[in-house]
Amino acid sequence: MKKAVFLYNDQSGKGRIRRNVERICDIFRQAEYDIRPLPIDFEANPFDGNEEIDLMVVAGGDGTINFTLNAMKSKGLDIPLGVIPAGTANDFAGALGMSGNPLEAARQIASGTIDRVDCGCVNGKYFVNVLSFGIFTTTSQHTSNTSKHLIGKLAYLIEGVKEFRSLHAVPLEVVADGEAFDLDSLIVLVFNGETAGGFRLARRASIKDGLFDCLMLEKKNVIRSTEAMIRYLLGGNPKIVRQLKAQRIDIRSTLNEPTDVDGQKGAEFPLHIECLPGGLQVMCEREQTESPECNP
Repeated sequence: MKKAVFLYNDQSGKGRIRRNVERICDIFRQAEYDIRPLPIDFEANPFDGNEEIDLMVVAGGDGTINFTLNAMKSKGLDIPLGVIPAGTANDFAGALGMSGNPLEAARQIASGTIDRVDCGCVNGKYFVNVLSFGIFTTTSQHTSNTSKHLIGKLAYLIEGVKEFRSLHAVPLEVVADGEAFDLDSLIVLVFNGETAGGFRLARRASIKDGLFDCLMLEKKNVIRSTEAMIRYLLGGNPKIVRQLKAQRIDIRSTLNEPTDVDGQKGAEFPLHIECLPGGLQVMCEREQTESPECNP
């Protein structure tokens, strides 16, 4: 019988996961898994004593997935993850095509197949969805859990408006796959996935192409920069929004700007960012019709 651990964040998903722990475990038992529920402890490594399991099922948001990935990598393990979305935006789960219903997501995993997807690494810290810095990028860190539970994604927008008041440019020296350039940027997003906070920003991104999709908003005057950002969000391609694909990116700055990875505190400058093709095993739905990212 295959062994699995069900790691869950009981603060995620407005308590839905906590109320359904046994029902989720029963779905895996019916699929012939010997599964043990484990409430998450962010001060402990969930893989301690679980190094030989066949599957780690994780219920939570992108921050919980990020914690689990880094805990696994710190022990040199390569265990498949099954993702049950239970956060506010669930960007990575969306890229995998997981159902928003936790019981249905559990069924997708229990009857699914193992696939490999890309993950990122910045200064030794791994991430699944996005690395960012500049305006709006620490919004997730500053948004309270209470606000997330009450108003969902709208909480990110409200906190983001507050951050707009601290608008400033970050002087950058960038080398992307050997191409060097300088840029004064208001915001930088390095995507493995395609959404941030539930908003689709990286239009051509794939978690299976071995490349990051990067967006860099160049600093102009406030009106022009704001107009460019709005035009991009509406589907346009303003020149001051620089877009590029790369596997390795090095970024230096005279400012030690705070960074964010998957909604959590990120690395300090200088940044060495690398896409690791197939760096993460995931359990996906066996017959995937809605998302091309996770196929047998």
